[in-house]
Amino acid sequence: MATSSTPLVFKVHRCEPELVAPAKPTPKEYKLLSDIDDQEGLRVQLPIIQFYQYNPSMEGKDPVRVIREALAQTLVFYYPFAGGLREGAQRKLMVDCTGEGLMFIEADADVTLEQFGDALQPPFPCLEELLYDVPGSSGMLNCPLLLAQVTRLKCKGFIFALRINHTMCDGGGIGQFMCAVGEMARGWLVPSIPPVWERHLLMARDPPRITCKHYEYDEGEETIIPNDKMVHRSFFFGPMDVSTLRKLVPRHIRKYSTFDLLTACLWRCRTIAIQADPEEEVRVICIVNARSRFNPPLPQGYYGNAIAYPVVATQAGKLCRNPLGYALELVKQAKSVVTEEYMKSVADLMVIKGRPKFTLFRSYLVSDATRAGLGDIDFGWGKPVYGGPALGVVASFLIPYKNKKGEVGIVVPIRLPTQAMEIFVNELQAMLQGKPSERKPVSKSAL
Repeated sequence: MATSSTPLVFKVHRCEPELVAPAKPTPKEYKLLSDIDDQEGLRVQLPIIQFYQYNPSMEGKDPVRVIREALAQTLVFYYPFAGGLREGAQRKLMVDCTGEGLMFIEADADVTLEQFGDALQPPFPCLEELLYDVPGSSGMLNCPLLLAQVTRLKCKGFIFALRINHTMCDGGGIGQFMCAVGEMARGWLVPSIPPVWERHLLMARDPPRITCKHYEYDEGEETIIPNDKMVHRSFFFGPMDVSTLRKLVPRHIRKYSTFDLLTACLWRCRTIAIQADPEEEVRVICIVNARSRFNPPLPQGYYGNAIAYPVVATQAGKLCRNPLGYALELVKQAKSVVTEEYMKSVADLMVIKGRPKFTLFRSYLVSDATRAGLGDIDFGWGKPVYGGPALGVVASFLIPYKNKKGEVGIVVPIRLPTQAMEIFVNELQAMLQGKPSERKPVSKSAL
């Protein structure tokens, strides 16, 4: 396990933002989002960041120009991204395919990639400089759906940052779009995976009917903790760490993933850290990619949101007193409920209940970003040193990562109050030494 809090300050000089339109004329039409896309919890902007080293074989080529042109070519195929969102009756979102384009920023920074040191993982220093929030650009309606910034570094490396409207796509969709940009940058004429819209596949039924339990949309008061009282840290789990955690799992528990294992471990440590009342209900929400849960599976190339937020709950005392296997079984149970019928029921619930937001009340939200392919995006300079989510404020993302020793593992950003973070670190270290405590929560605390 390794954490990072390296301070780094640098200056970024940005050119004026510009709109990059599709390289060829595209259809002017309205396209409805699905009822899975169109829920309150997805009406957010999702930031992605990629760090690239200097590559001598690309000497003389400007990453800004290469990526700008690649984005224009990719928008020909993903032309809805060149438009903006409009809202119809019952708050129904649709894309106005205007062809105006995405917002693009050219920039230069007085820093080298090496100076970032161990900080090439969330939280990133000066993120607001590397992905500038252009005034008036971050709204849900009548704003660009994509904002991209390419920042050249002193070492001839560069940083590519992207902000994307989450209603348009999930992690898998973002990875597919980014892969296409990389292919265009490397000279491809068409994407290897043609984009598929077909949002009707995840529309509510007529008449809509809720057929499954959806605890993730229960109402609850979320406690907002001021950001200045929160600590952001990232934790690296290498092969030895994962192996140690597996030894804590009883042999009768079979067929669990690394995601299941780490989520169970982090949920248990976090619950101990926040000192929840033993009788208090605590929940874990696992973001599940449901593409393969359909019969037949959703078409390859579908880039809309096809995710669910299944939740499972237990008492804080039970979670903290029981061995790791108890939390692991609960995580597996949460993921198992997602079926085609479950997804249809969610779509119907959105229409019936007015597109509610999934609740984070007493919940720990975890997302697997290891399969999105963001660490493989190649614009011609090779794969990024880091590629993935830029923030882990609402959710903890499991992100593929190679540390300074060359170990391939997973890095997870965690956000907690200062005192809770200290407890969390101690609990996690104990588990990674094969000695999890049986510490009992003793006092009430909001999540």
